[in-house]
Amino acid sequence: MIEVPGYLAAEIEAEKKIKAVPAKEPIPKKEEVKEGAEKMYVEPVQRVLDPTKADKAMIDRMPQPTGWRMLILPYRGKKMSDGGIYIPDKTLDDGQVQTVVGYVLRLGPLAYADKEKFPDGPWCKEKSWVVFARYAGSRFRIEGGEVRILNDDEVLATIDDPEDIISF
Repeated sequence: MIEVPGYLAAEIEAEKKIKAVPAKEPIPKKEEVKEGAEKMYVEPVQRVLDPTKADKAMIDRMPQPTGWRMLILPYRGKKMSDGGIYIPDKTLDDGQVQTVVGYVLRLGPLAYADKEKFPDGPWCKEKSWVVFARYAGSRFRIEGGEVRILNDDEVLATIDDPEDIISF
């Protein structure tokens, strides 16, 4: 039997729950979505952004990218440095705007469908960490943070851990 790390097991269970839900559910009202993207950010013990905390109701409230676009949640750095110094929220917000790393929340229906442009298949998929250009895509604020919509060809790389990329 293969042992799966806890955060991956939780993600797999969350995917199973999403797949078990009927496809035509009404989109929840804003009042039903508690803290928006803010609740996905966790204490910096392991990882500052824990995408497994994104519930279906919150993701349903976010825009569905059209065409070849994708919805990205930019990475936000730790609230405390390794030396124990607290980093102000303003600095974290600026870092989120300047970041070059994000988590793919949704793909548009035509993302990576062009076989001439992507002969080897998709460069990334939903629930992947990606690297993109600093000023790529369209930014907009949502309750508790910011998201971006990028074109499928604006992804520069995929990574396993956003902490590996220093973007300041």
